[in-house]
Amino acid sequence: MRVALIHDWLVTMGGAERVLEELARMYPDAPIYAGVVRPEALSPYLQQKTLIPSLVQRWPKATRWYNRYLPLLAYGVEQWDLSAYDVVISSSAAIAKGVITPAETFHLSYVHTPMRYAWDMYHAYRSQEAKGVTRRIMGPVFHYMRMWDRLSADRVDQLVANSRAVAQRIAKHYRRPSVVVPPPVDVDRLQVQYRPGEHYLVLSRLVRYKRFDLAVEAANRLQLPLVVAGDGPDRGRLEAMAGPTVKFVGRVDEATRIRLMEDAKALLFPGEEDFGIVPVEIQAAGRPVIAFGRGGVLDTVVAGETGLLFAEQTIDDLVEAILGADAIEWDPEHIRRQSEQFRPEYFRQAIYNLVSEGRGGQIQSQKPSIQPRST
Repeated sequence: MRVALIHDWLVTMGGAERVLEELARMYPDAPIYAGVVRPEALSPYLQQKTLIPSLVQRWPKATRWYNRYLPLLAYGVEQWDLSAYDVVISSSAAIAKGVITPAETFHLSYVHTPMRYAWDMYHAYRSQEAKGVTRRIMGPVFHYMRMWDRLSADRVDQLVANSRAVAQRIAKHYRRPSVVVPPPVDVDRLQVQYRPGEHYLVLSRLVRYKRFDLAVEAANRLQLPLVVAGDGPDRGRLEAMAGPTVKFVGRVDEATRIRLMEDAKALLFPGEEDFGIVPVEIQAAGRPVIAFGRGGVLDTVVAGETGLLFAEQTIDDLVEAILGADAIEWDPEHIRRQSEQFRPEYFRQAIYNLVSEGRGGQIQSQKPSIQPRST
């Protein structure tokens, strides 16, 4: 069975790229097509794969300005000739699902979210993030991108959502059903900690829509130790509002990342995410999550048992949740068990079943590995 993997762009290692890496482990011979590619930013495993960029790769500063080239990227993914493949699996939060495949090729698209800056968060991006010429042309450009995005969803044979929240967006924007398959989370990298840590933790790319300003302001008000790990365009604003109990450590390596989670008292997660891998990871260490009660955390956090969810994105609500969590005697083993349902082998089994069904049961003798892998 000949398989190709498609990804929007490969310029960093985030949650979507970890999903792609798991797909690449399932189908080790599959080439990876992506709008633009920056190999040095990827994991060692992805760096050794066959990486095929689109024509946009040759444009000026494409690996930095890829968002500005969005309509051209949509055109670029349509130019790949995928007629040699029996199965195409796209990992899409933007343009990857828009590839053109022959009638006999089965296309499964793992949708991290419908293009958020064209749909749910269009007005927030336009008012808060876009500036100058970008803001002026954003209206007509994204009017076109919404039409392209909606029509390109019809090219996919099987849509897969990473959470119930994303499945609702797919139904709303694409008018199509989808199957929910949570992303793979390597929970065995983390060890259960039985004594609560001293610091609260933020661990993420620092962008405005994630609302980490609420975490900083709550730490200021309560004089709580907060470690902010990560970097991004909102870091300067957050540092300017931070009090003496808030520490910024920037982007961290994997060993430091794991240590910060294992040593934390709780994770603060005040934004709405499509799924959210970090909340699952910190639960693997037996630590609770304090999160805004919308989006992917509704699939991963059990309120009152593995964390607390607050209803409104306000400092008062977050402060109340922090104080409430501090009064609970958490059971680290119980929290850990919640994380284990997101092991990579469950993701692999679900994807294999969907591909097998989509191919009419004709690939039973070519089953990819779905066993737990060593780390």
